[in-house]
Amino acid sequence: MRKLMLVIPLLAVAVGTAAGGEPTQSLLNELVQPHSTGSSRLAASGKGLPQVALGESQGDDGATLFTLEELKDGTSALADLALPDDEPAADVPLALNDKVNYFITFFQTQGRATYARWLSRSTRYLPMMKEILRKEGLPDELVYVAMIESGFQLNARSWANAVGPWQFMSATGRRYSLRIDQWVDERKDPVKATMAAAMYLKDLYGMFNNDWYLAAAGYNAGENKIFRAIDKYDTNDFWELSKGSYLKRETKEYVPKLLAAAIIAKDPAKYGFTEIATVPVVEYDTVTVKGRTDLDLVARLTGTTYLSIKELNPALRHWCTPPNYPDYELKVPKGTKSRFEQGLAAVPEEQRFSEKSLYSRYTASRKDNLKQLARRFGSSAGELAELNGLSVKDRIAGRSLIIPVKQSVNFAQEGRREAPASDAAALTYYTVRKGDTLYSLARRFNVSVKVLTAWNNLKHAVALKPGKRLIVARATKAASSKG
Repeated sequence: MRKLMLVIPLLAVAVGTAAGGEPTQSLLNELVQPHSTGSSRLAASGKGLPQVALGESQGDDGATLFTLEELKDGTSALADLALPDDEPAADVPLALNDKVNYFITFFQTQGRATYARWLSRSTRYLPMMKEILRKEGLPDELVYVAMIESGFQLNARSWANAVGPWQFMSATGRRYSLRIDQWVDERKDPVKATMAAAMYLKDLYGMFNNDWYLAAAGYNAGENKIFRAIDKYDTNDFWELSKGSYLKRETKEYVPKLLAAAIIAKDPAKYGFTEIATVPVVEYDTVTVKGRTDLDLVARLTGTTYLSIKELNPALRHWCTPPNYPDYELKVPKGTKSRFEQGLAAVPEEQRFSEKSLYSRYTASRKDNLKQLARRFGSSAGELAELNGLSVKDRIAGRSLIIPVKQSVNFAQEGRREAPASDAAALTYYTVRKGDTLYSLARRFNVSVKVLTAWNNLKHAVALKPGKRLIVARATKAASSKG
């Protein structure tokens, strides 16, 4: 029953942080496995602390360093292909079937409180996100991808370290020109992340021959996983693919969950959501700062609080704007731009930034003791003991310890942003015609058969079906998104 046609736009602009603070991970687990009574995740245990230079990425995305102030106020935990533009993307059909109806009922019952929070918080972000999506020629209702991914929480982080309202993995975020390093994580920036999500969704739409269901499934599982499922079951119908055992339950339920969320959001009162508190859109001005600038100073000059400035700038990891980013665009409260610029001009450059010590965490092994760790990390046993509320002689095996990071940094290079490759996700497509073979297309587009099959997840000897859309050129290798 595809009488209802909806649009699910991918790009949205939003300001401020998510109102409310339900525990993101348990919320996402509940909706990933709604049939289960609970779920468990394995936590990464950080066996060793890497040798740290202040601007280098740590682990997945450089989120391991923090100041003691950040640790105290809890913010350190938050640190723990292009399509042709010749025609707009088609609307997303809002199918109604048993699977979609299941999630509509789920959101009305067990998930009611969660969905109500999502719906309330969405009012802060939908206008801007929809505007971005429309500019990219995408359907409006793609904004509900952000709803089921994160509940519109800017600081959301999944068990797999996907981050932000659109839940980008670091590789995919960088692939779509988001800066992710020790100082900035633009996956949390509602505007930039929405723009990146729009580009990615547009690519997926083209990869899967203009099928939004497959594109959404690819957003969840990674495009390669969906291509392999299509090859395995010899069908490009999402509902048929979801009958097999190859795709995970999370992916099988992703599309019906998305459709259910969008259907309810189109007419909340019809589904019993009649008294939803709206969260106002945050208005702000944008100023350009040159060099590192303390957010405390920004707060004083604009007559607000440090927390307010952090909330307006969720992409900033620490207490200041990033180094070697001479024209950083900072958001300040609406109406304070002139006041800020005049006040900043009166502050000498050397007084706009104060250096702070940074720390990381280390899980001690059975053989570790404080004296050994002190020698290893250039500290003293007494300092480590004081930081962690221990005595020098205490056993530390298995403990998660705070370790000071010695900063031997070349500030001429630290935090410098590489120029994004504008063609990083550029793809060229070709529609297969009768008589085409992998060999003939490889010769025609000056690429090897091996590369052509890898780009399109094909078997080496597969026969090409007329009408199939193939990637025949791409600027750079693209990493899988969610997998």
